[in-house]
Amino acid sequence: MSRPIQARIDLSALERNLHTVRRLTRARIMAVIKANAYGHGLLHTAEALQAADGFALLNIGDAVRLREAGFRQTILLLEGVFGAEEMPLLAEYDLAAVLHSPHQLAMLDAYPRRGSLSLWLKVNTGMNRLGFEPQALPAVMSQLKEHAAVRDVTLMTHFANADIAGGVAVQLERFNTLAAAFNMPRSLANSAALLRYPATHGDWVRPGIMLYGSSPFAETSARDLGLRPVMTLSSEIISVRDIQSGETVGYGGLFRADRRMRIGVVACGYADGYPRHAPTGTPVLVNGQRTRTLGRVSMDMLSVDLSALPDADVGSRVVLWGGELPVDEVARSAETISYELLCALAARVPVTV
Repeated sequence: MSRPIQARIDLSALERNLHTVRRLTRARIMAVIKANAYGHGLLHTAEALQAADGFALLNIGDAVRLREAGFRQTILLLEGVFGAEEMPLLAEYDLAAVLHSPHQLAMLDAYPRRGSLSLWLKVNTGMNRLGFEPQALPAVMSQLKEHAAVRDVTLMTHFANADIAGGVAVQLERFNTLAAAFNMPRSLANSAALLRYPATHGDWVRPGIMLYGSSPFAETSARDLGLRPVMTLSSEIISVRDIQSGETVGYGGLFRADRRMRIGVVACGYADGYPRHAPTGTPVLVNGQRTRTLGRVSMDMLSVDLSALPDADVGSRVVLWGGELPVDEVARSAETISYELLCALAARVPVTV
């Protein structure tokens, strides 16, 4: 028998979440599937999201895989090209690219075709990460209009605080002021802005985490947003033991029992992508019943409290997140975000669809 841990991907939930996006906006949908589709698997995720108008990712190799698999939608490289040697691939596979810096602007001459390059021009409106400064925009636009290889340009930005109340106001005003001078498509909204700020939808929205059934908001659950969980990470109990009051559990003895307890060891650890820093009390489901982790997470194992679950034993199913245990709740307990948990799923964990 193989180790019992697995991640199950519910493709129908992906489809339903995309449908939720459709109900919220008239804009075209650029489904963000970077980082191996947030840990969910690139190709089957793209297949489930094939009703999207486009796909956004980082790695040009992944973009080529999508084209070779037959996807004809717009495919956007969110950080653009990393070297002039990638420009011919944009032409060969008809890929769109973000342009965010002067050094990328200088690479355009390496594009081997004329009049066929689709660019998304990124402007920095306050995120201070990628993007041209607002004062540089007129000169950059002038260069792009004169460049023989450029077919079309979409103006884009990215919000730093769309997940908090009033978080887009300053950036949106800056962007709208800049965009008013140019007649071109616009793209601003990530998942949080798409859900909360309709004025940001523009011509293209870029949903990411919401497609995978997770909420971008700390105070609002995915269920309340009409989103379905897509990934369920599960394993089994592989050992059970009784411990006495005063005994400790795991490395460092971080958990000390204050009474006689029954504990189970689960075949899941930080080498599988479960967060090592998840503290005692992080929720898990054993045989569908809620309980908690105990002590420090090991590389390949973690311990759970079975004291109130007399029917749990070796072989009992354990859900680490998914279904009735939202990944957002696990992330909050571990003082991180669902994005990190999903993307950290290790390659050694079998994925089924």
